[in-house]
Amino acid sequence: MVFEEKRITNGEPEEEEEEEEMVDPIESLRQKCAETEHCIHTWERLEQCETRVGSRSSTEEDCTEELFDFLHARDHCVSVPLGSCTRQKD
Repeated sequence: MVFEEKRITNGEPEEEEEEEEMVDPIESLRQKCAETEHCIHTWERLEQCETRVGSRSSTEEDCTEELFDFLHARDHCVSVPLGSCTRQKD
């Protein structure tokens, strides 16, 4: 069974509304935070690890710790602006 959306236009032609592309504000905050000195440092450590691991044919090492360090640093940075939006009780 197919449902169709019907609009009552009172005899007027339908106008298509342009929908604005939704942008998740956290994505722009994450991008800004990833460009801070601390996040750049942790990102560089992650890239070094990936290069090291990728250059070996057999290793048990992975870059989980470095990835978590970067994500933690970035998310901590993001939480500062978000936390500043909360109101303190008087």
